[in-house]
Amino acid sequence: MNKTVLANDLIKAFEQWASKSLAYDWDNVGLQVGTLNKKTQKVMVTLDVLENVVDEAITKGVDLIIAHHPILFKPLKQINLDTASGRVIQKLMKHDITVYAAHTNLDIAKGGVSDILADYLGVEDTEVLVPSTQDDWFKLIVYVPESHAESFTEAIGDAGAGHIGNYSHCVFQTKGTGSFKPLDGTDPYIGTQGEIEKVDEIKVETIISQSQVAKFLPIVFEAHPYEEVAYDLIPLGNKGEPVGAGRIGVLPEPISLQSFCEHVKERLDVPTLRVTGDLTKKVKKIAILGGSGEDFIVNAKRMGADVYVTGDMTFHEAQDAWQMGLNVVDPGHYVEKVMKKAVKDFLEKEIKTMDASVEVIVSTSNTEPFQFI
Repeated sequence: MNKTVLANDLIKAFEQWASKSLAYDWDNVGLQVGTLNKKTQKVMVTLDVLENVVDEAITKGVDLIIAHHPILFKPLKQINLDTASGRVIQKLMKHDITVYAAHTNLDIAKGGVSDILADYLGVEDTEVLVPSTQDDWFKLIVYVPESHAESFTEAIGDAGAGHIGNYSHCVFQTKGTGSFKPLDGTDPYIGTQGEIEKVDEIKVETIISQSQVAKFLPIVFEAHPYEEVAYDLIPLGNKGEPVGAGRIGVLPEPISLQSFCEHVKERLDVPTLRVTGDLTKKVKKIAILGGSGEDFIVNAKRMGADVYVTGDMTFHEAQDAWQMGLNVVDPGHYVEKVMKKAVKDFLEKEIKTMDASVEVIVSTSNTEPFQFI
């Protein structure tokens, strides 16, 4: 029988993908309104939390909204019910709807908004455009009874441990003998209380990234047969992968800037866009940053981009890019809506592993403020 879960259970699983620690200091991510300590049967994923989105959530009986853009970005000075923002908060509280926001942490996360946009546009061999930190390596060492070594290494490998370059499931194993004495109150998998037990064990060594640590310890404990698991987690000197906003990569083949613009419009489902540069010129190296990315023009130019795809480009910054020879394609801010399906897919996969009874839907309300005529 499928079980119900708390909103907090879903958010803990979600934060294994888009940890709040990835967000910029100026951002306001996480719980926005309500409580995560409540049973949740229906989740709605949205880009924004406007009044029409909240009305949709009420009509559809939603318990939890997961949004990309925070509704509480600046400190509140009043909750005025004569304003749209005041009514939004009132309706959320009245109908017991919790709102959680994943903003720059979802932009930055591996497989997050930046990677989704790159995938939509067919940009390959990507790397981080604006590094903010690096995902350092840890060595994970676990002592496993020989009888469970194969199933254990398979479980942690399937979860992503030991991923080096284009190789997965990388582990090193050493045979040895483990000994222990189960004391009063224990329920040992092997051995008898009060007696020293010696067991043929395998020392399993692998690597995980710092961002994977919180995710992996529960997997280790679940895959291991012992009541108490002996493990080491050691920080390494190896430099980890850069972590940060935006991506830069290449198209499979050079195409004209005009053709690339048509490609962006089709793939990101936008009726129009703004562009600078010579439309006949061939382009291949593409930088992408969802949302407002005009602050990172220099990053895109320094890394050799032919085109920088970002939203909310203002006049003078567009001129600067144009004069330095960087083509800019601005499809708007709303293209970040690509996160809705990705978050839905992720949550449904996690819910399946929980054997939970939770429905995930995508908001169909339009939050694009612009009309194109």
